[in-house]
Amino acid sequence: AAMLLALRRRWDAYKYRFVPWLALNLRRKRRTLRYVLESSQDKIISDEDVFETLLKIFKALFINDLSRQTHILALLPEIRCKYLGLPIEQKPSKLNLCDHQGQHVFSPEEVLFDTLGFSITRDQSSLVSAGTGVFVTKGFVPKGTVVSMYPGTVYRKHEPIFFQSLGNPFIFRCIDGVLIDGNDKGLSRSVYRSCSRRDQLGPFQMSDESWLTAALQNPLAVGQYVNNCSHEKAANVCYQEFDVPEYFPVELKQYLPNIVYSHDIESHLRCVVLVTLRDIKQGEELFSNYYTLIN
Repeated sequence: AAMLLALRRRWDAYKYRFVPWLALNLRRKRRTLRYVLESSQDKIISDEDVFETLLKIFKALFINDLSRQTHILALLPEIRCKYLGLPIEQKPSKLNLCDHQGQHVFSPEEVLFDTLGFSITRDQSSLVSAGTGVFVTKGFVPKGTVVSMYPGTVYRKHEPIFFQSLGNPFIFRCIDGVLIDGNDKGLSRSVYRSCSRRDQLGPFQMSDESWLTAALQNPLAVGQYVNNCSHEKAANVCYQEFDVPEYFPVELKQYLPNIVYSHDIESHLRCVVLVTLRDIKQGEELFSNYYTLIN
């Protein structure tokens, strides 16, 4: 009995990768599908709105943690001017930086609530046998709001992901075939850490590794734990792809929970955000559409 139960749990986590099961499921559960007319029309909100939201929360996280940013502030005068209000020609004094080291540091969840008006967290899902889910624990999330991000290593279609995919239910497929591995354990974890440290530029981190741990630096980076909707639980969020523009502030890239597998590519970093389809109140669990059909 214990073995059958273990096999059932394994199947529930892995079944979404089997094409025959997908075909059967799509036929039976039309409500769990999301339809878009074309791949270019899948966005609920504009890329500019996504950019502004990420910029807003990342800036707040940066300011909240200035004591850890002293190397960056000392290295680039324009960044020091932006966050400390110092003239660009003025050299950073120990007094200037020490003043901020004594600041009260809030938790990332508190910063999220103070900045966007809500906080989210991982907890046991309200769905039977669904495992971990994501809940709005505080505040209110209006319709059309970026409420989470899908972290992980970004692979193009021809890049090797076979061994990482074995037994891995956290691989997200973008509309153009790009894959994001959101697994925070095993080989997936090691690959992400390796790529992240490979791309670090001196004191500038190009991505966030903290989503691999329990202490999240970016509190939005829990999108891989959002469960699929059901007949009883309709989707209240949907996935939206977002390519990080070249002008994204370098000092804020440390909060991006994604990294490219191949270093020698010039394409933009692909991120996936979760956007609310309706107003979501405190205590509600987030549910998404795992399947998007493009006509």
